[in-house]
Amino acid sequence: MDAPTIRLTELTHGGGCGCKLAPAVLQSILADQPMAAGFSQLLVGTETADDAAVWQVDENLAVIATTDFFTPMVDAPRDFGRIAATNAISDIYAMGGKPIMALAILGIPERRLDAAIVREILQGGASICAEAGIPVAGGHSINSPDPFYGLAVTGLARPDRIRRNSGARPGDALILTKGIGVGIYSAAIRKGALPSAAYDEMIASTTLLNRIGAELSSDPAVHGMTDVTGFGLLGHAL
Repeated sequence: MDAPTIRLTELTHGGGCGCKLAPAVLQSILADQPMAAGFSQLLVGTETADDAAVWQVDENLAVIATTDFFTPMVDAPRDFGRIAATNAISDIYAMGGKPIMALAILGIPERRLDAAIVREILQGGASICAEAGIPVAGGHSINSPDPFYGLAVTGLARPDRIRRNSGARPGDALILTKGIGVGIYSAAIRKGALPSAAYDEMIASTTLLNRIGAELSSDPAVHGMTDVTGFGLLGHAL
């Protein structure tokens, strides 16, 4: 990997999904928030902490909406953009849908990050969107103490092909479409302890689009799907 002029991972207290609120903290914050009840077309809301929200337009069409962004887990700006974009788009695939467009979400400490570095982050994200066949159609940016980047992504699916994180049944086989344990690699990067070959392996996994989710949703024997990220296999299984 190229030696960056500035270490993005040193600009934040926690990288990638490590910057997420802990599940117990999040549960406490959301405990008294109103549920999105009373909307018959809302197929998936907040009730099971699923990967995305789903709104049924008619009997043949549902719109999937998600947002996902985080702080750097790698130092190479373009790789950071690619990982963040892949992570956000994966939420659409995890619901059984196909993405159609994205909006960029960007926060930067403008006095600490050169514009050229920020452009590389955005270019990395745009390159993954191009792989997915979708445009970055806009976005929003703020001046932030910690750098962060991600996407709000919109997708489409047939209502009968939506797969929730709560649909698994006893006896179902567990299919992992990628290797798990990327968080260990990310932690090693922050300590300067990750070998070059392992870095390449990590990037190959974290920038691989989970398109297979949209295909698996056409199989009625696939009862549930989810995007395994910051809470690990056991956390997401729970």
